[in-house]
Amino acid sequence: MRVVIAGAGAVGRSVAAELLENGHEVLLIDKSPQAVSVERVPEAEWLLADACEISALDEAALERCQVVIAASGDDKVNLVVSLLAKTEYGVPRVVARVNHPKNEWLFNDAWGVDVAVSTPRLMSALVEEAVSIGDLVRLMRFSQGEANLVELTLPEGAALVGTRVGEVAWPQDTALVTIIRGARVLIPDPDDALAAGDELLFVAAPASESRLEDLLSPRGQKRPREDLNDRA
Repeated sequence: MRVVIAGAGAVGRSVAAELLENGHEVLLIDKSPQAVSVERVPEAEWLLADACEISALDEAALERCQVVIAASGDDKVNLVVSLLAKTEYGVPRVVARVNHPKNEWLFNDAWGVDVAVSTPRLMSALVEEAVSIGDLVRLMRFSQGEANLVELTLPEGAALVGTRVGEVAWPQDTALVTIIRGARVLIPDPDDALAAGDELLFVAAPASESRLEDLLSPRGQKRPREDLNDRA
């Protein structure tokens, strides 16, 4: 897979190194000569150019890319890169970094963004995930599909403890994608029985999240849901 990363700062270089380790082809673009440090990620291709300019994206051959990652520290730049990648080059998957939570509402399909990654929000979500049992935690928003990646640790006393996955009437527009049980990562099988302490990861529509949390909560202990979006 060919991936272009706009922004060769610490975030862009770290993502590039990870993708290269997984066998992908990566091109890093940055307009700052100081940021173009080939020796830091020598396996990647490098381009000294402004990723907001069509000529630079032509040189990067974005039409041959499967993924573009807008990873700069400037939200305006990331939005422009995302829009150009999607509308001018038809890149199938565009991932954009959100630096300031107040701008998160802009990072949607209208700007060509398929997945928006807000570092402050993700850090907050991971903290919540580490300490919360029985509360739904929103980990990531998928802009184009109007869906979120959410996590809930199944508490003791939940009505569904011991119930098989295939017997659960999940809310509409909700899919259980992974069960993390101790050190094991399980692909959900209809015959798998849910256990207290299971970390359940779902892709769910926002409208289904409250019903999902109610379904997985202990009997008689349903609590108002605290939305991480209210904390930005």
